[in-house]
Amino acid sequence: MTKPLKAYRNEEFLTGPDARTIRILAEYLEPVQRFNKHNIADTIVFFGSARILLPQQARKELDELQGRIAGARGSRRTALEAELTAAEMRINTSRYYEDAAALAAMITRWSKQLYAKKRRRGRRFIVCTGGGPGIMEAANRGASEENGYSVGLNVSLPLEQQPNPFISKELAFEFHYFFIRKFWFVYLAKAVVIFPGGFGTIDEMMELLTLIQTRKITKPMPIVLYGSDFWKSIINFEALVEWGMISRQDRDLFCFADTPEQAFAHLKTKLENLQ
Repeated sequence: MTKPLKAYRNEEFLTGPDARTIRILAEYLEPVQRFNKHNIADTIVFFGSARILLPQQARKELDELQGRIAGARGSRRTALEAELTAAEMRINTSRYYEDAAALAAMITRWSKQLYAKKRRRGRRFIVCTGGGPGIMEAANRGASEENGYSVGLNVSLPLEQQPNPFISKELAFEFHYFFIRKFWFVYLAKAVVIFPGGFGTIDEMMELLTLIQTRKITKPMPIVLYGSDFWKSIINFEALVEWGMISRQDRDLFCFADTPEQAFAHLKTKLENLQ
């Protein structure tokens, strides 16, 4: 008789609905072990769109599109010309990629200086992202170029989001459950920088603001909305105040920044007292 599998080696059981609680616990406990192993005390989280391109890539795509338009005729030319606005917008938003990388580099240099002085406190203010492309890649790239640690909390999606190559390999995570991934974004975070993004970014931002507003998060947590023109055109925060949907104090839960230097100066001022 073949020896039966132990429960913790039974893949059919572990991947089935009856073991969901075990899988949830694993996505909580395994990161704990890795963060402790690599002495990660806390993080600064970057949220933002996966669709924002490296400037060189955005320029290349626009040049290629213009070349196809020049050689096209009739309805084909009309269809390609309709894509020009989107391609030009990708050029415009690509500056956020550079800014995210620059800000992450500044934070990482500061973090390394703090660790050199106070190793017993652990690695402070480590850059953390959702692990994918776009703004996430830019922030991990900025940290990597300073030879610093950075965290990537990737999530498995039907249209696979591949982890970017700039995450520290020891701190590259793959989550199944969105809510556990969100927990790890917030639990170690000492500050959050939110770059332009779509549904996912706005969801993360609004959930975070709600947790702070309702005192579910009580620790100090500076929040920077990066790109004031974008955010003020997407969400009318002042109207929420005027309509009585949020208080004036709620509006003060975050600030805007438009340069890496401005964002870093704000974060450093707020976080220096937490060292």
